[in-house]
Amino acid sequence: MSTREPIPIRRLREFQPLDRLADEQLILLASRAETRRLGAGQKVLERGSRDGLEYFLIEGEVELEAVDGRTTAIAAGSPTGKNPIARLQPRMYTVTASVASQFLVVGQDTLNQLLRAAPVSDDGVTEMADDHGDDEAHDLLMEFYADLRANTLTLPSVPDVAWKVRRATEREESTAEEIARVITVDPSISAKLVRACNSPLYRGFNDVRTVREAVVRLGTHTTRQLVTVFSMREVFKTQRKELQAAMEQLWRHSREVAALCWVLADAVTNLDPEEALLAGLLHDIGAIPVIVHAEHHVNVFADPKLLEQVVSELKADTGAAVLERWEFPESFVTAARHAEDWSYEAPQEEPQLVDVVILAKLHAMIREHQGGDLPRFESVPAYTRLGELKLSASRSLEILNLAQARIEEVQKLLSIH
Repeated sequence: MSTREPIPIRRLREFQPLDRLADEQLILLASRAETRRLGAGQKVLERGSRDGLEYFLIEGEVELEAVDGRTTAIAAGSPTGKNPIARLQPRMYTVTASVASQFLVVGQDTLNQLLRAAPVSDDGVTEMADDHGDDEAHDLLMEFYADLRANTLTLPSVPDVAWKVRRATEREESTAEEIARVITVDPSISAKLVRACNSPLYRGFNDVRTVREAVVRLGTHTTRQLVTVFSMREVFKTQRKELQAAMEQLWRHSREVAALCWVLADAVTNLDPEEALLAGLLHDIGAIPVIVHAEHHVNVFADPKLLEQVVSELKADTGAAVLERWEFPESFVTAARHAEDWSYEAPQEEPQLVDVVILAKLHAMIREHQGGDLPRFESVPAYTRLGELKLSASRSLEILNLAQARIEEVQKLLSIH
């Protein structure tokens, strides 16, 4: 049932990106939006549909079902519930109300027009460049957000071999030989997988010589994760040589965080180290389309500091959108969205991928001598949650110092050409 129930402005500000709008814009948005109430079990959205609308969960809880049957629950007021529900179109999920729920529904065109005219926050673009590039940076931000919300932004695709291997490993009847056959289509990935299998991290009593032997030793799950890791290198590219330095720096930093994630997950959690490795490698994936988009804004990419600040502003939302488009589990989406959100606290009791990524990111930035504005370890919820596993500030650094050889091995793994 659709109504025009008034919603307080302070309530609207709890949602992203509505928190970017001025009061008068929120009043205008509320006048053009509608609220919908659905009972438990009612369909909210159908996978594959295009309706040009954004849905915000005001109260209740919904379940998202992906094409492979995976389900994710989102509750009103949760960190994920503060974003539009299943925003990409055509819809990637079927959404059902788990309990009686209320939604704010607004047209994407309306929201995009308001975002284009949104004021720039005091800590946002206006302070990015005092004397140059500020107008173009503002244009880029507004243009980018509008394109992202309207699903007209060009997002990178999952590398073909990673997609095919994922599909092959999801079939219960797939054999090691069939999975190997998919991988061997790409000679580069095949060589990397065999070399990885013979590295100190995975080496057995005997070296493996074929992709099939590597799949048997590693198992289908680890094989799938490593193939995805190795294929990601081709995504970190741009057409403009002026921007390639930024892309290379992004790749180096992502590798560093990935290696730290592997070691931390292996040392202090029950999380799969390969999943943590991949989550670390993908935590800044949202920076890639931003850098590519900046190719059309000369004043932005001509100033490295300005580009860095624009990327920092946009990469969390964009990274979440990329991983949703790639149909990655919600745990990876959450890790990308909150990798630098030092105050983020996952609702689950046990440690999550996002906790490992946040802590690895913090360590990486300290190792890169960026510690000036970083919070104290003890004030970071992710650190505290892992601290329940007897991880202290000194113990954390001790683990990483003792594991330096393993970090270097993981780095070598990610640097194989």
